Amino acid sequence: MTYRRRGALHLLAGALSIVIACASPAFADATTAPDATLRALAEAIEQIKAKYVGSVDDRKLAADAIRGMIQGLDPYSDYLEPDAYRELKQDNSGRFGGLGMEVGMEAGAVRIISTYEDSPAFLAGLRPGDLITRLNEASVEGMTLDQAIQRARGEPDTSIVLTVLRKGDIEPHVVTLRRAIIQSRSVKFALLDSGYGYIKITNFNQRTADAMLAALAQMGHQSGNGLTGVLLDLRDNPGGLLKSAVAVSSVFLPDDFLVVYTEAAAAESRMRLQTSENRYLHASKAEYLTQLPQLKTLPLVVLVNSGSASAAEIVAGALQDHRRATVVGTQTFGKGSVQVLLPLADGGAMKLTTAFYLTPNGQRIHGKGVTPDKVIEQSAASAAVGVKPASLESKSINAGDAACAAAGLLGPGGAALLTAMAGNSDDCQLDRAVDLLRHLPLGRAQLNSQSGQRGAGDEGCASLKAG
Repeated sequence: MTYRRRGALHLLAGALSIVIACASPAFADATTAPDATLRALAEAIEQIKAKYVGSVDDRKLAADAIRGMIQGLDPYSDYLEPDAYRELKQDNSGRFGGLGMEVGMEAGAVRIISTYEDSPAFLAGLRPGDLITRLNEASVEGMTLDQAIQRARGEPDTSIVLTVLRKGDIEPHVVTLRRAIIQSRSVKFALLDSGYGYIKITNFNQRTADAMLAALAQMGHQSGNGLTGVLLDLRDNPGGLLKSAVAVSSVFLPDDFLVVYTEAAAAESRMRLQTSENRYLHASKAEYLTQLPQLKTLPLVVLVNSGSASAAEIVAGALQDHRRATVVGTQTFGKGSVQVLLPLADGGAMKLTTAFYLTPNGQRIHGKGVTPDKVIEQSAASAAVGVKPASLESKSINAGDAACAAAGLLGPGGAALLTAMAGNSDDCQLDRAVDLLRHLPLGRAQLNSQSGQRGAGDEGCASLKAG
């Protein structure tokens, strides 16, 4: 199957280059093409070149044909023209400004998946699910995702005007953002009353697991008697490095437990990734685990929402499947596919989806997401800073749970926590998650011991980005 697909792609690429360039008399008559599908393609190109009323640029014709094929596969596969591919290969430390949000394409608009805390998008009040229809005066309809991202970027401290449509609003609203260098901390933390630790991971980068371990050690020392439990907040976390997701999972799970594996057509895209303190954690920070041996069994609650995607879903799914944590909040985004860049002869590249991520129990993340053990809806009012709702409702998979109270569960330690939460003092989901954590018995972890076997492809995870 793989050989046939590759052969068809090679034939198609060959047909495009030969027919468009008119380099081979064999394709002068489209009926001589070796396959009915390729004959139709050759006929279309012939007719365009012979009869189109305007001028036809061969390179643009080929690029549009390739783009159409790839974009028809799924929302994440794309064709990068040579200039865009060269830009992508440039050092990411170069000086460019961004808006600080993870986005995707939906119905001809740019859909916000999540925003990075303290970024221009976050501070402007943009939310997951918002649809961007215009960038300055340019409509995004007809743009590829990469084209929209490139247009949104620019020199730091320059402005861009976004036209945004929010669910429930009749008219779009216009927001002016000032681009900035995005340097958000990936880990924030606060010690609650009675030794409960709160960790918020905003994205997964190379140092996330180390920073989380340092935070846990600091809170354990600060409490005087170690930690009683941990609340891991992955809401509005767009993901990041796959290796980082495995490293974070390795903090809470024993070694050699399966974290994630892939389902793919090609053997080189298949992998099984398992926990390993020695492999994924830096030696200087791994020492913290000797000071905090209870982390493998400590009561653990993971908080997610529709903005939790990719690497965040991998962590939540692994901890849930192994019965290591109780996952609460709302259904996650469902972004669990692998894209690889494949260079092309024209200097451009294909960004092609080659695999899907599955949780240890075999649940596909892509298009489905992770379903919480307890569903807690965040009211629209509570998401608006400075607006305190009169009442908040919760939905729970387990009937009989008490309604969600907006405040009062955090205790005196709540001030530090709310500071870590960027000033949102009406966080219903957070309140309920803390309440649930406090009612979990110590040593509750009942791990699923079926961790699976390490498979071929494990060594390649260091350079992959989950998503």
